[in-house]
Amino acid sequence: MIDIKDCKSTWNNCIEHIRDMVGEQSFKTWFEPIVPVALQNNVLTIQVPSRFFYEWLEEHYVHVLKDAIHAELGSKGRLEYSILADSSKSEPKSIPTAQSKVSSQTKEDTYSLDSDLNANYQFDNFIEGDCNRLARSAGLAVSNKPGATAFNPLMIYGKVGLGKTHLVQAIGNQIKKNFPGKHVLYVSSDKFTNLFMEAVKNNNTRDFSNAFLKTDVLVFDDVQFFANKEKTQEIFFHIFNDLHQSGKQIIMTSDKAPKDLTGFQERLLSRFKWGLTADLQTPDFETRVGIINKKVESEGVFIPNDVLEYLAYSIDTNVRELEGVIISMIAQSSLTQRSIDLELAKQTIATIVQNIEAEVGIDYIMKFVSDFFSVSIDQMKDKTRKREIVVARQVSMFLAKEYTNMSLKSIGSHFGGRDHSTVIHAIQSINNLMETDKKFNATMQEVFKKIKLKSA
Repeated sequence: MIDIKDCKSTWNNCIEHIRDMVGEQSFKTWFEPIVPVALQNNVLTIQVPSRFFYEWLEEHYVHVLKDAIHAELGSKGRLEYSILADSSKSEPKSIPTAQSKVSSQTKEDTYSLDSDLNANYQFDNFIEGDCNRLARSAGLAVSNKPGATAFNPLMIYGKVGLGKTHLVQAIGNQIKKNFPGKHVLYVSSDKFTNLFMEAVKNNNTRDFSNAFLKTDVLVFDDVQFFANKEKTQEIFFHIFNDLHQSGKQIIMTSDKAPKDLTGFQERLLSRFKWGLTADLQTPDFETRVGIINKKVESEGVFIPNDVLEYLAYSIDTNVRELEGVIISMIAQSSLTQRSIDLELAKQTIATIVQNIEAEVGIDYIMKFVSDFFSVSIDQMKDKTRKREIVVARQVSMFLAKEYTNMSLKSIGSHFGGRDHSTVIHAIQSINNLMETDKKFNATMQEVFKKIKLKSA
């Protein structure tokens, strides 16, 4: 065994060679965390944080590592890996150019994630109909045998407000009931992206990936918002692979079928298609009646059949809007001490539906801008003054004023509780930029074009 000082100095010489071949951010993220542990017979052993880390090096930096090792140890030099936290049972591929091999150690993870399941989302209150029967049945099958059916991954897709989040969380809650020892994790695309960005910033991608790899069931909401986010897709690809190879269950939602998703790596899209893809359609009249009955039953109120049928006929867009009208009608009845009748239902729809559409509109606009400008919704709500975030926030406010009937105060409340004067300033700023900055004006014309196409 060569002295440990020689081991360290050899690796230090290697990383100086590597530093000249990769970008500064890549160097800090993927090479600074590596620790040299042994040097014997021209074989340098380095310790990496996780199997994901090893696979990333294998796929992206194998030639860089080979050149560095050969430059320092000669053509007979080889590289071996020691993985600090290995959560997969299968042996990884060797890197032919570096002739590496892998050993494993264990370390207690300090990075953990809450389950984030909403106990209100259950199969009992998810009304079955022709519009969702396949997806619901598949969800029940997965709940009984997570990771052991052909439905892995299970992809649920459909338009906004049709119950995707309800269904996948119901699956997660049912698995927790059936298998109390299993770790079920629900995460939205926004949260995943924000956590990943924070992990990269803090040089903590090891613990980030391990937090997901130790789950038994990963429930992932709104995967479509990964479009054109290459680094986020990369890490999700490797997490997906490790979980799937380990027999863990993966459940996802999207606003469209995998074949219609754009801005994704082909290898990731191909994995989305491995299991079962099931859609949720707009609920038919009978299903809408069932949804209304279940909702009023849970609220402990009674509505006459003529009111029930009027609501089911009048609101045929999505479940979210239907439930919003029911809640508003019940609230008006309670506040005014008035019984629920057909006239109250008509008045409620006339005064509430417009507001509901505006509420859905602001959510859509914020997600659209988040995707278009690659800025998270949480960042737009925050107090940060970074230019790219301020611009995205102001564009969102401008579009909200342009495409909804919301008041300035209401718009501001969606962006961290800002007041109406901030919204006015945002609108004026965007108008001024469009008039004085040709490049920005071209960007906004593209925004107008895409948001109209998406909302059509």
